[in-house]
Amino acid sequence: MEKNRVVITGIGAITPLGNDAKTLWNNLQEGKSGIDYVTRINREDFPVSAAAEVKDFDPTLYMDKKDAKRMDLFTQYAVAAAKMAVEDAKLVIDDSNADRIGVWIGSGIGGMQTLETQHQNFMEKGYRRVSPFFVPMMIPDMAAGQVSIQLGAKGINSCSVTACASGANSIGDAFKAIQRGDVDCMIAGGTEAPLTNMAFAGFSTAKALTFNENPSKASRPFDLNRDGFVMGEGAGILVLEKLDDALKRGAHIYAEIIGYGATGDAYHITAPAEGGEGAARAMNQALSDGGISPEQVDYINAHGTSTNLNDKYETMAIKTVFGDYAYKLAVSSTKSMTGHLLGAAGGIEAVISAKAIEDGIIPPTINYDTPDPECDLDYVPNEARKQKLDVVLSNSLGFGGHNVSLLFKKYE
Repeated sequence: MEKNRVVITGIGAITPLGNDAKTLWNNLQEGKSGIDYVTRINREDFPVSAAAEVKDFDPTLYMDKKDAKRMDLFTQYAVAAAKMAVEDAKLVIDDSNADRIGVWIGSGIGGMQTLETQHQNFMEKGYRRVSPFFVPMMIPDMAAGQVSIQLGAKGINSCSVTACASGANSIGDAFKAIQRGDVDCMIAGGTEAPLTNMAFAGFSTAKALTFNENPSKASRPFDLNRDGFVMGEGAGILVLEKLDDALKRGAHIYAEIIGYGATGDAYHITAPAEGGEGAARAMNQALSDGGISPEQVDYINAHGTSTNLNDKYETMAIKTVFGDYAYKLAVSSTKSMTGHLLGAAGGIEAVISAKAIEDGIIPPTINYDTPDPECDLDYVPNEARKQKLDVVLSNSLGFGGHNVSLLFKKYE
């Protein structure tokens, strides 16, 4: 059976570098950092100074005030980014197509803020003071649920919860649903709002976060002096569409999605498998799925978290897959500027990959000052690079041993 070709016709983003995809993309090209001193928690209580916070977000620009009050922040971000993506795609959802349009939005943590505030209510005032909306605000699938409700999309409605691979898994699974013919169009990506006391406490005691005192320099993927990731928040959403339908309605096509690789490490709850062997298998799967040889890939948007093991093992995985060609490949980590958006990372980085292909620009890895002998590839240090891009690979790797690679291609 012939598989449907799938293209990206709309993008939407709420990020620490801007509350729309255009602002995000402009700031990335300029090498700007969206990381600053954290304001959502009391800094004195933690060994961590930096966070990548979304600024000046007003949910009422995208939804009714009453509806917004019944959503955790991670859901508000998803609804806003999804509405922007659908508007960008000029997609009209009505009775004629609603049941053929689905939603697949991942979140690693879900309503952490809601959980903490409602638990406090319970401890201080008893069960009667817990909101009746507590459960539907907290559960991670509610971003997809609310996007479906707000937009009237009645096709498959799902959510992948695979830690930092959640957004990428959601896009990959949505792509496959269209390719198989289950649906014609998907609103897909990732969302996260994890900047809470318990998240900072948990990641701090796990020694996963950077203790760097200078926020703009704190996220430094592949640099010798990296010491942990910077937690971020936001949402990145794509409209994925069957090529025939996109052409029929004259939609703008950013890029084609052609490959999806997803593997498990079966190794450790937080550490990546030795040498990045699971990540290497995911990249090989994506290349095979897309019918692309390693030498055809122009750029890799790396997972690149700025943690010691991740960056080292992802570099090793790239060498495993690409051999000598790895040294001719551009590899950059946009987390140097956006921070690590956890379950939303794959969504944001898919938006970035699509824009990179469309504009022929590779965003840099900023704060790359001191090369690490174990990380010796071309990480596009500190300045964006103009380059024709035909094929882009985007990696997302998560706690629990989840590895995802998405493969994008210039539409021809």
